[in-house]
Amino acid sequence: MAPTHGHEEIEGRYKEYAYSPVPASSTSALYDSTALGKYPETGAGSPKYRINGVQKCRVAEMTEKGSTILQYAAAAAANLCSVSAGAMMGWTSPVFPRLLKVEGNPLGRPITPDEKSWIGSLIAVGAIIGSFVAGYLAERLGRKWTLLSAAAPFLIGWILIGTATVVPQLYVARIILGFALSFAFTVVPMYCGEIAETSVRGALGSFLQLFVTIGLLYAYCIGPYVSYLVFWLLCAICPIAFLACFITMPESPYYLLKVGKRTDAVNALARLRSKSAASVQKEADEIQAAVDEAFRTEAKVTDLFTVTTNRKALLFTCLLVMFQQFSGINVVLFYMEDIFQSARSSLPSALSTIIVGAVQTGSSAVTPVIVDKLNRKTLLVFSGIGETVALIALGIHLFLQDRGSDMSSVAFLPILSLVIFIATYCVGWGPLAWTVMGEMFASNVKSKASGITVCVCWLCSFFITFYCNKLQQAWGNYSLYWLFAAFCVASVVFTIMVLPETKGKSLQQIQNELSGKKSEIPEFESKQ
Repeated sequence: MAPTHGHEEIEGRYKEYAYSPVPASSTSALYDSTALGKYPETGAGSPKYRINGVQKCRVAEMTEKGSTILQYAAAAAANLCSVSAGAMMGWTSPVFPRLLKVEGNPLGRPITPDEKSWIGSLIAVGAIIGSFVAGYLAERLGRKWTLLSAAAPFLIGWILIGTATVVPQLYVARIILGFALSFAFTVVPMYCGEIAETSVRGALGSFLQLFVTIGLLYAYCIGPYVSYLVFWLLCAICPIAFLACFITMPESPYYLLKVGKRTDAVNALARLRSKSAASVQKEADEIQAAVDEAFRTEAKVTDLFTVTTNRKALLFTCLLVMFQQFSGINVVLFYMEDIFQSARSSLPSALSTIIVGAVQTGSSAVTPVIVDKLNRKTLLVFSGIGETVALIALGIHLFLQDRGSDMSSVAFLPILSLVIFIATYCVGWGPLAWTVMGEMFASNVKSKASGITVCVCWLCSFFITFYCNKLQQAWGNYSLYWLFAAFCVASVVFTIMVLPETKGKSLQQIQNELSGKKSEIPEFESKQ
């Protein structure tokens, strides 16, 4: 059960954390000691009062206990969109072995290696386009309705997959599905951060990676054992389930205040916090102050490159997602069955894939629990070292196998290597690249910066997934994984030497550090 929060929530709620739109330093003037006694509604002892016709409440009422259950439920419902994305990403692993044969192939002929590369990589093209569209729509339609609109391209993509009889139709379907996928990676972190209170914001921000892996495992488990037709139908159920569950959830209070819907924002906050509307008025005022400040300093795209703080934050987040992709994660996810077949694993390739998928999901479930206890840099360094060891071991196995060595005594090594690779990736570089992205940017540039970062992520993914087959043919299977290992070593060096730590720091502290100013600890932190 999700925890409830009392006085400790009141003390710590307004400390800025991952994805928060509210600066820790923004304090509502409506709640100073001189205002609490003004305009009583029902007598001198009333806990309620009015300022400029707006009902407020006394500090005593702010201690009302609430619950985080609906925040978890809303974040989970939003991340069903991520499950849809994961199922789409995992679709290639069990389907490619079929498309390379005639039997069970809806195309009527085996696909060529180049066609395989295009099918695997074209989702990145759709994601590059969609990342900017998703960021724009999130500001115009709101976080909730932008996410709900992603169900349409998901369903269109799956229908095209299911009815494809020629390869170009698969190309179009993968681009459309990639377009839908970008909505999850761009808007879901934004939504989860804006509905969450400080005590659970890190955990909800880590849901993205967890739910993507649930979608991957879903595809890995059913794909090898059902027909092509049944497989795409079961994958198409995911966006329908997302639509049914998420449509009942509240809009982001931050967005509602931005468009001037104060009453709706207060009601959404009250529902999310499981409190009365009066007891969330101060939090609404805090968010309103941040919104007003953002309007006064509305950022342009050029500000991301001309303002030092924004430029540094964008550089760090783009490097984070580049190192994430150059670890080779999408090559592993898209071509996992192929990897096990080429490595001559001791277990059937479909079963080996399921085992790795289960480890991936289990490891991702750990991150929401430990993300608020350990430093970001510690987890990233641990993750990078684990990935390096696993990729080197897999490369050695493939190298010796290509040289004709008998590897039957260590036939388990490919499975063990990928289990270690996936497990360490999922506790570090998988979720934390997105978590740090939400912590680095000020609220007035977050949507624009997120779109650019997601674009860079999928641009890297496209080049890696498209060219991996050519690199394997030119250099050998083992060389590709050693190349990924070299990038993992570079990611560890980058984390230790360059990346600033963001855990436990307010948005203002992070912004001060990026601009070179000395960060001051807020007064409320010193009392804790």
